[in-house]
Amino acid sequence: MIMIEDDIELAEILSEYLKKYGIDVENYDDPFIALSALRLNKDKYDALILDLTLPGMDGLEILKKIREFSDIPIIISSARSDLSDKVLGLELGADDYLPKPYDPKELEARLKAITRRRCAKEEPKREFIIYKNRREISYKGRILNLTPAEYEVLSFLIEHPNQPIDREELLYSCESLSDNASEKTIDVIISRIRQKLAEDPKNPHHIVSVRGVGYKFIP
Repeated sequence: MIMIEDDIELAEILSEYLKKYGIDVENYDDPFIALSALRLNKDKYDALILDLTLPGMDGLEILKKIREFSDIPIIISSARSDLSDKVLGLELGADDYLPKPYDPKELEARLKAITRRRCAKEEPKREFIIYKNRREISYKGRILNLTPAEYEVLSFLIEHPNQPIDREELLYSCESLSDNASEKTIDVIISRIRQKLAEDPKNPHHIVSVRGVGYKFIP
């Protein structure tokens, strides 16, 4: 997630709050540097939180420039109460407008809502999408309720499609597992993931067993 906010104290409060929900925020108080970061890393960020009153460039002008090269979901976060600012912001391509002051919980809810809508709109044929910044995976447009270990195993398999992966390799890919975890732990994790994907354990569709090796992910 990227944020353009020159109120450093507010940016820190929002960043710390969102981090508790697995949303990492990279804030820029300089709009020119923020634009450069967006141009260089178009696919890095899931969404943008944009203030309107910024030094050197108005937020609406920033919005206009961003829409020339990116369709990133944008939430305007502003203390400006003029209705014309809200209307113009939405007309220029913002996805939402959140007037300050607001509860950070509302921002978190709106961020998740627009990323879910983006997922459903842009990836209708892509069943699995990994959101690394939030450590979440969506399946058919639905965010899966995964434990850290389940996320790590499933994301590793998704990133190595159609390749037999042995249990030991999956075990080492899980940073969240304790040192005394065994390859049997992987079997338990796979079983839980299959349940969350609503797969028939006797005839799984996406995560199949490879005899004598481990598992394979089939997109």
